[in-house]
Amino acid sequence: MAHAGKPNPLFRNLTAKVATLPMVVTALVVFVGCSLWTVVYSFTASRSLPVNDFVGFKQYDRLFSTSRWDQAVGNLLIYGILALIISFVVGFVLAAFLDQKIRWEDTFRTIYLYPFALSFIVTGVVWQWILDPGLGLQSAVRSLGWDSFTFNLIASPKTVIYALLIAGIWQGTGFVMVLMLAGLRGIDEDIWKAARVDGIPAWKTYLMIIVPMMRGVMVTALVIVASGIVRLYDLVVALTDGGPGFASDVPAKYVFDHLFARANLGQALAGSTMMLLSVLIIVVPWAYLEFGRKKGR
Repeated sequence: MAHAGKPNPLFRNLTAKVATLPMVVTALVVFVGCSLWTVVYSFTASRSLPVNDFVGFKQYDRLFSTSRWDQAVGNLLIYGILALIISFVVGFVLAAFLDQKIRWEDTFRTIYLYPFALSFIVTGVVWQWILDPGLGLQSAVRSLGWDSFTFNLIASPKTVIYALLIAGIWQGTGFVMVLMLAGLRGIDEDIWKAARVDGIPAWKTYLMIIVPMMRGVMVTALVIVASGIVRLYDLVVALTDGGPGFASDVPAKYVFDHLFARANLGQALAGSTMMLLSVLIIVVPWAYLEFGRKKGR
């Protein structure tokens, strides 16, 4: 029997629930609805416009038998693995450096974070100038008399992916640094005092004590950065346009090219579905670890 006068839990914080209703509807219609639409029409023979001519897994068969898609996925794996490792290592080192309460900390933090405020288009154009063998770093060094100096990453199919990696790390490491710094600032000072009393070296304290305590920050940073890597597109377009040939192609560019340049909607949606699946593989385990455990407590 309900207690008299006790409000129904459904009507608690009613104003806040009403205020969030447009966001909930938008998420359901735009994100969930469009995602389902993408998956459904990836099984059709749609070209310029969507049609209900279902062809089963033919679009996926074509997708996985296309050398360009294989090249794009391979490039993304190389870029993604190296970007994650380098940005996490460098970001943590920079965060540990700033956590020492150094002088002009705000200035250094701004300098490190500033590239993240730029769009990938701007970053791509800037690094295109720097890496251009006829205009950028190679030309500048040779003008100083070192004629044998070669730094031609952007023009070689074997090294162009590393040109993208340099630009991506330059922009994204500052964001990782800020997340790591926030995690370090949340560590109790008594832990550091106890480690000093026990004579534990600083590097060992970071490696054996601090890093495990920052698991939540690490996982969150991993999910955010990895999801962004899967969607990598504008940096590629601005810096290399997928070239030379398709040497620096990525899945997102494959999708956009088939959607707009080749008017092959079904093939583009098949690629989009695989990208969506990749993001879900990253996000779902994180959501379970973060929210499932808390709910079970």
